[in-house]
Amino acid sequence: MRIRVFNGPNLALLGKREPGIYGAEALAAIEARLAARAAALDVALDCYQSDVEGELVRAIGGAIGAADGLIINPAAYTHTSVAIRDAIAATGLPCVEVHLSNIYRREAFRHESLTAPVCLGVISGLGAQGYELALEALVHHLKSTRSH
Repeated sequence: MRIRVFNGPNLALLGKREPGIYGAEALAAIEARLAARAAALDVALDCYQSDVEGELVRAIGGAIGAADGLIINPAAYTHTSVAIRDAIAATGLPCVEVHLSNIYRREAFRHESLTAPVCLGVISGLGAQGYELALEALVHHLKSTRSH
């Protein structure tokens, strides 16, 4: 089983950027813990981060035929990017959206996700643990759909 993880703008700044909102852990540490969990689940994991919308769109499209499922933290693009939404939908792959902070406890403009409607589910507000929960949920979903 192959899972691709996509992280959007400013997530390379985790650990330095507003730790009261996003936590003190760097993205590399989150990805390393996620890779260990993936290995325990016998899942191949590939992580990608970009601050550039078009690069994310291209990378998401590149998952077709190369991945069984997606995890995405679109970050600020959650609320603005029809292109990322369309790229997720175009893959036809199950996707789980992750947010470190609870977007519904924040500014009103963050309450709407353009990407959530094309995702299997959304995990929001549970910090870095949300990535691991997304991985477990996605693996469970993929295994259950393969057995039918």
